Amino acid sequence: MAPDSWLNKVKSAIIDSVKYTMSPEAIGARRKPSVEILAFEVSSLMSKLVHLWRTLSDAQISRLRHETIVLEGVRKIVSDDDSFLLSLACAELTGTLRLVAESTSMLSRRCNDPELRQFDRILKEFTDTGRDANRWVMTWKEMDAKAKKMDRYIASTAALYKELDDLSDAETVLKKLVHSSHNLNNSKLATISDMQQKIFWQRQEVKYLRQTSLWGCSFDVAISLLARSTCTMLARIKSVFGVGQETHPAAASLPRSMSVSAVVYPSSDTVSPRAMSPTDQCGLFESSSVMTTPPATTLGSYALALHYANVIVVIEKMIRTPRAVGPEARDDLYGMLPTSLRGQLRARLKGVGWGVARDVRLAAEWKAAMGRIVVWLLPVAQSTIRWQGERSFERKSAAAAPRTNVLLLQTLYFANREKVEAAVAELLVGLNYVWRFEMEMCLDMD
Repeated sequence: MAPDSWLNKVKSAIIDSVKYTMSPEAIGARRKPSVEILAFEVSSLMSKLVHLWRTLSDAQISRLRHETIVLEGVRKIVSDDDSFLLSLACAELTGTLRLVAESTSMLSRRCNDPELRQFDRILKEFTDTGRDANRWVMTWKEMDAKAKKMDRYIASTAALYKELDDLSDAETVLKKLVHSSHNLNNSKLATISDMQQKIFWQRQEVKYLRQTSLWGCSFDVAISLLARSTCTMLARIKSVFGVGQETHPAAASLPRSMSVSAVVYPSSDTVSPRAMSPTDQCGLFESSSVMTTPPATTLGSYALALHYANVIVVIEKMIRTPRAVGPEARDDLYGMLPTSLRGQLRARLKGVGWGVARDVRLAAEWKAAMGRIVVWLLPVAQSTIRWQGERSFERKSAAAAPRTNVLLLQTLYFANREKVEAAVAELLVGLNYVWRFEMEMCLDMD
């Protein structure tokens, strides 16, 4: 072989090698993209999944079946149908999972792994047929380990968020110190030096947290956690609420610890939880959206759930200390009442007037009646405020939000408007008499 021909071949091979090395595909193969600024969004998704997993534990599902859906307030103003309440719980949990899945699907497009990039298609296939071709559904033990891992990621990412916030504040203070110090004396120089030293160590902490938190994690690792956990959670929901178990290979393959039939439904005559109509395998996510839309007869359909919750809390405080209720507080409370409730109240108080309220027995009966109503109505109002507060905090905070186990069915969202207004009107009529009675007692004492 001629030397020139051999050199040309070597030169060509080197050029091809350089071209491959510099190509976007090769760069992506060598260096997987990190999550970086999207770490806070991923952390929020992980937080939702971890909370959902714990909500679906045997203990929590048993509590749902034996305590939550039999609460007096829930039975009186939401529903006394076990199947409907369980369906509502299933729909809410599925709806949360649907939101996580949608965000995960958008993020998965940044992955190198072709299977992760097809997360949307794989999840749909699993939802529709129950076929887990990629073996993403984990056992109880595996999911518990992943939940603990996500907890660590959540904690380190929340710490990074705080450190970045503190660093930004410290740098702003330092800039103000430098720009406002025309005549630098020893004291100001020492302060600036201390701030610079503090900022240096804060930057080191930020650097460390970026490496150990989701910020430095590759998309493939982060999305794999989200994708597998989502599929596992979906299988768990189907197993717990009995949705299509008879044809779900993935659900059937779950270990005994992932089936709570013996814990939640111990007797043979218990009503089946399969009530989320029409939530068969196909359309599970779509059905959850329909199911959580409040009917026209509920406070949720009028966007009055939180408003009534606040009214109930105010009334309960007045009932506890009627003597402390002044004219201004009464006017403020009346101003909070919706028009329909004001009409009921005027009709109930018509003809009562401002006569003498001295009947001790009647006052005692009203106090007892109000106490009976408050004992079941107040917890529903408080749950409404907590439920709404958590979601407001989630929207405002990039860090992981703490959560309780309050479900939509425990709130006023699905409460019958007429029943709630009747109960509140009863409290107001009773409060009116008791307040006048207390005022008469005060006058007698004077």
